[in-house]
Amino acid sequence: MHELALMAELQRLAEDQARLAGAQVIHRLRLRVGTLTGVDPDALQQAFAVLVTGGEGHDLWCAAQLELERVPGRCLCSHCEQAFHPCDQIHACPRCGRISGQVLAGRELELVALEVS
Repeated sequence: MHELALMAELQRLAEDQARLAGAQVIHRLRLRVGTLTGVDPDALQQAFAVLVTGGEGHDLWCAAQLELERVPGRCLCSHCEQAFHPCDQIHACPRCGRISGQVLAGRELELVALEVS
């Protein structure tokens, strides 16, 4: 489960930033997760729950919540110039059937906000 490794790295980044800010508590992490990243949002939530409920630094995470913003995949067909939401990993244009190599959205995996006090 690579979501556990991703969440462990996000936890480390959040803790570093919280300490730099002199914060005592992390309240919220807001992530943008694209549907084309291969990251399972449910598994990410589970990994978050596992990592913040015990171990070192638990006091820092006692009130933490994870907010996920899911970003749908969007591609652009260079032939007919139509933007579309791909229905699978092939990214075929629903209008002309050609394969799109241009992804406009859906590959995001970003820590958008960190709320601390």
